[in-house]
Amino acid sequence: MVANTTEIEKRLWDAADQLRANSKLRSSEYSVPVLGLIFLRYADFKFAQAEQVLEGQATRRRTIDKTDYQAQGVMYLRPEARWDHLMSLPEGENIGRAINDAMDMIMQDNDDLRGVLPKQYHRFGNDLLVSLMKSLNFRMDGMDGDVFGKIYEYFLGNFAMTEGQKGGEFFTPTAIVRLIVEIIEPYHGRIFDPACGSGGMFVQSARFIENHQQNPTAQLSVYGQERVTETVRLAKMNLAAHGLSGDIREGNSYYDDIHRSPGKFDFVMANPPFNVNGVDKEKIKDDKRRFPFGMPNVDNANYIWIQLFYSALNEQGRAGFVMANSASDARHSELELRKQLIEDRAVDVMVAVGSNFFYTVTLPCTLWFLDKGKRGTEREDTV
Repeated sequence: MVANTTEIEKRLWDAADQLRANSKLRSSEYSVPVLGLIFLRYADFKFAQAEQVLEGQATRRRTIDKTDYQAQGVMYLRPEARWDHLMSLPEGENIGRAINDAMDMIMQDNDDLRGVLPKQYHRFGNDLLVSLMKSLNFRMDGMDGDVFGKIYEYFLGNFAMTEGQKGGEFFTPTAIVRLIVEIIEPYHGRIFDPACGSGGMFVQSARFIENHQQNPTAQLSVYGQERVTETVRLAKMNLAAHGLSGDIREGNSYYDDIHRSPGKFDFVMANPPFNVNGVDKEKIKDDKRRFPFGMPNVDNANYIWIQLFYSALNEQGRAGFVMANSASDARHSELELRKQLIEDRAVDVMVAVGSNFFYTVTLPCTLWFLDKGKRGTEREDTV
């Protein structure tokens, strides 16, 4: 049976109930073991799909191996790492150790995941793990977009609400990500998200490429930055589950330019935290490459983010990002920064998004789109 959103949420609630009743985890820790198991389930689902295709290509002279699966954009799973194998372990088996071993095997066979997957399942009893796996034993055919982001946000929204909304941070709905992707059309090139979260922008960009009958791994280079260690791991898991590889690094994008971003990227897509206070502007005020229009006088980081996105684009680059409504008509120093951006002729279009689009918050927002390639065209038209 293909699970719809309501059914998936019910199963996730059941899984959380199991952890609440039978483990010593805090509610903020529920997401890690469950996401690890869902990762295994989704990896197995993708592997099984590829297996059906590849089995027909095997001959007496040619056997199918790990490289064939990886060429299909699928993680290779050894038999001991398959979901059905773990589900069928006998009652006396140490299931926690078997799951840890499965995680180890996947990391050994897939370099991008080394040190990323959770390996704490030995902390749980067999009965709890069996119940968790049964709760999560649904088919994933209909789960489009950023599956892991949705599930992670569900846990944040229901069991650790305050964690998920510090500084205006929250999961970006697939519909909004899809709209951003469809407008900036990342057919080929380098994509950057300096607030990448679970990596949903990259996943949807890959789907866009697939919908145009191209191979995402051949067309896209993915670069991300995220300040939270656990979220970096989540993004790497998400990419790997969708057959993507990328350079995802941990760092605070206000201060750490890990990817040496100015002028480097064809596309920038992001949903940054809104209205953040307390950024130490003294540390970055002289960085004219990343912040060419200067610092806002107010204690609000919206225009710091906007300049990060703008400066990361190359001369033909396009950006699409989510921004607080208030940034569109902010006054004083932010007004002056906005004038400079408009006068540069890089602003392409803005889209108003109503309230209740987001999973855990009701605020409306605005989508901003920049296109540096249009600046030259407009200048030629005025000559």
